[in-house]
Amino acid sequence: MKYFIAAVALLFFTKVSFAQSVNDVEVKSLNIYTTDSRTSLPVVTAGSRLVIEFDVQAEFIPNMNIVFRFCDKGWTPAKNVFLLNNLNSTAYFLDFEYLPSTVEDAEYHFKGEYPNNKDDVQLPFSGKWRFYLTDTQDSSIVYATGKFLYVKKEVPLNVKVKRDELENKTYWPVELGKVFNVTTNFNLPLQFHPSFVNKIEIIENRRIYNPVVVDRLSNTLFRKFEWDANRKFTFIARDIQAGNEFRQVDIRNHNVFIAKDVKALLDGLEFSRFFIAPRTKDLNGGMLFADFKDIYSTYLNVTFSIRPPDDVYGELFLVGAFNNWKLSLDYKMESEAGISSITIPLKRGIYDYQYVVADLINGKIVNDDWIVLEGNTWVNKKVYDVFLYYNDPDLGGYERIIGYRRISTR
Repeated sequence: MKYFIAAVALLFFTKVSFAQSVNDVEVKSLNIYTTDSRTSLPVVTAGSRLVIEFDVQAEFIPNMNIVFRFCDKGWTPAKNVFLLNNLNSTAYFLDFEYLPSTVEDAEYHFKGEYPNNKDDVQLPFSGKWRFYLTDTQDSSIVYATGKFLYVKKEVPLNVKVKRDELENKTYWPVELGKVFNVTTNFNLPLQFHPSFVNKIEIIENRRIYNPVVVDRLSNTLFRKFEWDANRKFTFIARDIQAGNEFRQVDIRNHNVFIAKDVKALLDGLEFSRFFIAPRTKDLNGGMLFADFKDIYSTYLNVTFSIRPPDDVYGELFLVGAFNNWKLSLDYKMESEAGISSITIPLKRGIYDYQYVVADLINGKIVNDDWIVLEGNTWVNKKVYDVFLYYNDPDLGGYERIIGYRRISTR
């Protein structure tokens, strides 16, 4: 059987600086993609490589390494000696370029591709990985971190997406019942044992913090597992909300966005899009930075403002490609006179984003609603990345990804 290799990379940011700051070194605009796609969920397949790119604010050129670590299913670096990969886990002494002198709030830029011959970085295990941007002399000093999945596509997946409607109750407005049905089936090759097949995980439009999981240990009206007691498997998720195209801010044009402080929407306020069909195509949750060598490729303070309908209750949060679609207290919007606003620093570029309504109870975000302000319509394009997990008993046991497929709704 021919084997294919893939990797999925994920990002982390904080609100204030989109970085972690240690010893006056601040990593900004951390971006991970592949050599064949700059906006999709970064899945590195045979013939392409993972790209790690970021800016740095520091007084002097930083001394950094990138350390790669295989993780368990909870993203905790493995302590199992068989999974440490010590000889091929580090990219040493990163080479930085100077940013143009006109760029504010950052001095240096880095871009690297992995694996490559120079650093001899290897990713031998199929599953979840983390990388750490560390000090060259002291790896306990971590400037930023990220996650990715490395996948060997050993099991061909047949994935189908179709329109569906929820049936457990009557929905009003009726748009609330619109969903997509994602059905995955496959025949397990002989080298794998059926009892170790674990689950299907579906990531929609880069929303890594909100995966759809279909587990073989539980069956519900909307999440189903089927097995013929031999080698034929089917996993069904038929409750994925249809959603809408994302909102988008494009601050690349320096003739339009002239000042340091700008508004995401030029004419000011945004409003609910629940009954508004999408008019423009988004980046399916992605972002695109301006060329780092561009003299105008600086950082701006961007204000997002929305006037929600009077019947929408709860706190408002901003989520988007700039914070890896993570619902966070750092992105809670402040409300005044019926208008919710937040200002964040962004490098010139294009960013998909949206607004989420949720309750804040004892400092925790609960009851999050991703569609009440954005709409729920089948007239939009979504991309689903589907992963098949396997509880491999080898090497002391680890959760392994043996199948992967990307599919879109249209």
